[in-house]
This record gives sequence, C-alpha cells and structure tokens, in this order.
Amino acid sequence: MSTSLASQRVSTLTRGSGLGLGVALLWFSLLVLIPLLAILVQASAGGWAGYWAALSSPQTFAALALTVGEAAGVTAVNVVIGTMIAWVLVRDQFWGKRALEVVIDIPFALPTIVAGLVLLTLYGPGSPLGVNWANTRIAVFLALLFVTVPFVVRTVQPVLLELEPEVEEAAASLGAGRFTTFRLIVLPALAPAIASGAALSFARGISEYGSLVLLSGNLPYATEVASVRILSYVEGDQLTSAAAVASLLLVIALAVIIALDVISRRVARRD
Repeated sequence: MSTSLASQRVSTLTRGSGLGLGVALLWFSLLVLIPLLAILVQASAGGWAGYWAALSSPQTFAALALTVGEAAGVTAVNVVIGTMIAWVLVRDQFWGKRALEVVIDIPFALPTIVAGLVLLTLYGPGSPLGVNWANTRIAVFLALLFVTVPFVVRTVQPVLLELEPEVEEAAASLGAGRFTTFRLIVLPALAPAIASGAALSFARGISEYGSLVLLSGNLPYATEVASVRILSYVEGDQLTSAAAVASLLLVIALAVIIALDVISRRVARRD
C-alpha cells in the first residue's frame, strides 16, 4: 500500500510542474546555495587554525556576543509585542487603525541608513526626548527593534484572520477562561506563524548593518556588531576571516530557525 501511495505522489508531478521545479531549483541555487557554498569554501581556505584564529579574536568574539545577544533579546520582545499588535489589529476596531497598519510597514520600506539617521535624530545628541543613547548598547537594541518589529506582526496577522471565532466561543461556553482558551486553542494555531516571524526577526537582527552605522558608533568591545566586524576584515583584505565570521552567523541562524520550528511543531501538536 505504501508503494502505491508513493507512486501516486510521484505521478502528480506533471511535465510542466517538473520544468517549473527545475527552474526554481536552478534559480535558488544560483542566488542562495552557490553563494553560501562559496562563503564556506572561503572560510576554510586558511584551514582550521585560521578559522579558529578569526573567531577567537577577542574583538570578534565581543562583536559576535553582542550581535547574538541583542538579536535574541529583540526577538523575544517582538514575539510578545508583535503578537499583541497583530491581535489588536485583527480583533479590535478603533480610530487610526488604518494609519497604524501603514506605520508598521515603514521599517520594511525605509532604507536602513535612513532608519539610522531617524534613530540618531530621536535618540542621539539634541534628542527631542532629552536622552542621548548614541554609541551605547541601548542604541543597538533600539535600532534592531526598529527594523524587525514588522516581522512577527505580519506573519501572525493572516493566521489570526483565518482563525474561526466560533471555536473560541465554544470553549468559552464550556467554561474555559480567556487564558485557557488562548493557551489551548489560539496559541497552537499561532505557533508556526510566531516561530516564522521570530526566525525572520532574529536573522535580520544578526545581519543588520545600515541602521547601526550612525547610531551605535561601532566601538570595539562595546557597540561593534558582527556585520561591522566583517566589513573591517574585508577592508583589511582579510577575506578568509570575514568569511569565517559570516559562516558562523549562518550556522547560528540555521540553528535558531530549526529550534524555533521544532518548538512550534510541539506547541501545535497540543491543538
């Protein structure tokens, strides 16, 4: 029986679909797989000793620790706040809702260097808020938060729109409280979308550059992030060291994406 099912699955791929799949794989390979492979090859050019020397540099380690730590913190905030914003936009009606819908997408459309200038004006010297967080870790956190806030909102919002309110009403009629209904019914349905948004947020956070250049100051051992460290290696003609740092960021991003996918699947199984 399993053989017949397998043959049925193979037979659903028509000649046109097979051609489309081949073109998609070729395009994906040219744009993603081959460049990633080139990075890994470049990172291994100096051998294990050169790879470890690049990553074990105190300045590089400090930049990696700051980048991963800030990106993880921003992602945690986005999971909570982004889900709340999506919930309000879907379930509530209020004045200014359409304006808020547009504002949320501004970080997507705004060039990152412009975002850095905006944040520097708001949080740097001469800030209208009376604060000066330029060249501090707070500046790094705020910049990453600004450019990543839409990810969770825009991944959770469509799922909430498709979620049937009748299921929640039925749970309430059976005596379930709001928290219980959210934990047992809503959260399992939202888990994959939240995980996808969190993965996108984290990946954007560890790779961000433009919005940090003006605001963070790029101070070694203090506010220098991994992307700036990679650029320093490139400018110093140390391509192998730059590729080593880039490959580590790639591994970290993949590990986080896989972990979030596993967690979301386990949460969804409780539905």
